Amino acid sequence: MRVPAFPNRAPSVSDALSQEANNFAIIRLALALAVVVSHAFSVTTGAVADEPLFASTGFTLGEHAVNGFFAISGFLVTMSFDRRGWRDYAIARTLRIAPGLVVAVLAVSLLLGAAMTRLPLGEYLESPALRRFIQSTLLSFKSNNALPGVFADNPFKFPMGTVWTLKYEVMCYTGVFALGLVGLLRSRMAAIALLLGLALGLAGLDFFRPDAPKGVETALRLPLIFALGGALYVWRDRARLSGLLVAALALATWLGAGTFLYKTLLFTGSAYGILWLALSPALTRFAYEPRADLSYGTYLYGWPIQQSLHALWPGASAWVLLAPSLAITLLVAALSWILVEKPALGLKARALGRRTLKTVEPAAP
Repeated sequence: MRVPAFPNRAPSVSDALSQEANNFAIIRLALALAVVVSHAFSVTTGAVADEPLFASTGFTLGEHAVNGFFAISGFLVTMSFDRRGWRDYAIARTLRIAPGLVVAVLAVSLLLGAAMTRLPLGEYLESPALRRFIQSTLLSFKSNNALPGVFADNPFKFPMGTVWTLKYEVMCYTGVFALGLVGLLRSRMAAIALLLGLALGLAGLDFFRPDAPKGVETALRLPLIFALGGALYVWRDRARLSGLLVAALALATWLGAGTFLYKTLLFTGSAYGILWLALSPALTRFAYEPRADLSYGTYLYGWPIQQSLHALWPGASAWVLLAPSLAITLLVAALSWILVEKPALGLKARALGRRTLKTVEPAAP
C-alpha cells in the first residue's frame, strides 16, 4: 500500500514545473465563471450578503474567486520576471492586460451604453460623464462610475463592477518589477519576509481594528495572496505540493473561525489550495487546456452583461438570469479572445522575438 504524501514526501513545485501539463487555464476560467455566478445575486438584489458563501465564510464566492486569481497571478508573474527579465516582463504584462481592457471599456461605454441609455443618443455621446467614465476606468480602474442614463433603476448603477481588482493587480506587478530590479525577487528570505509581514499586518488589523474599512483589509488581502504565490515559486525547489497540507490548512481555518487569525488562515490556505490544484502531479495527469483563454473576457464582460439583463427584465430572479448571462458572457469573451486578446498575444510574441511562455498568461482579474 502506498504511503500518504506528507509535505516532505510530496512532489516539489520544481517537480511539477518540469512537467508540461498544468491546470492553470481551466482553473482561471472556472474562477471567472464563479465571479459571474456570484454577481448574479447581488446584481438583482443590491445586497452583497445575498451572494453564495457569504453567510458561511464571511466572503462571497466572487471574492474567493478573486483570491484564486491573485494566487495564480503571483506565482506566474514572479516566474515571468525570473525567466524573462525586466524588458520582456514589462512588454508581456502590458500587452496581456491593456488591449482587452481598452476594448472592453470602449465597447461598454460607446456600444452597450449607447443602446441602454435613457438619454437621446447625441446627448449621451456628448455628455462629459461619458468621457469621465472612459478616462477614470482606464487610468485609475474605478469601478463605481456610472454612465449617463444607463442602469438608472438597477440596484447598482455602475456598468463595469469588476475592474477595481486590476488596480491591485497592477500594484502587485509593479512590486515584482521593483523587487526584480533591485535583485531581491529571487531571494528566499525576502519572499518569506514579505509574506510574513503582510500576514502579520492582516492578523494585526483584525486583532486591533476588527471594524476597519473593507478597503484597508483588501489592500492587505490581495497582496498577501499574491505574495504567497510568488513565494511558492521562489521556494520551488523546497516547497511541496501536498494534499494533506491543504486539508490541514482547511482544518486550521475552521478551528480559527471567530478569531483574529481566521482571515489570514483562510486566505493563505485557499491560495495554497488553488496552486496545489493547478500544479499537483496527481491532478495534472487529467489536465485539459482550452484552446481559447476566455477567463479575462469573462471577468470583464460578465458584470455589464448581467446589469443589462437585469435592466431589461427587472422582475426576473437571479436563477432565471444566470444561465443566459453565462451563455452571453462566454460568447462575448470568445469574441474578445479571437478579435483582441489572441492578436495581442501574437504581437507580444513578435515583440519579444520568440514564443511566449506557455503558462505565463495571467490576465484576470
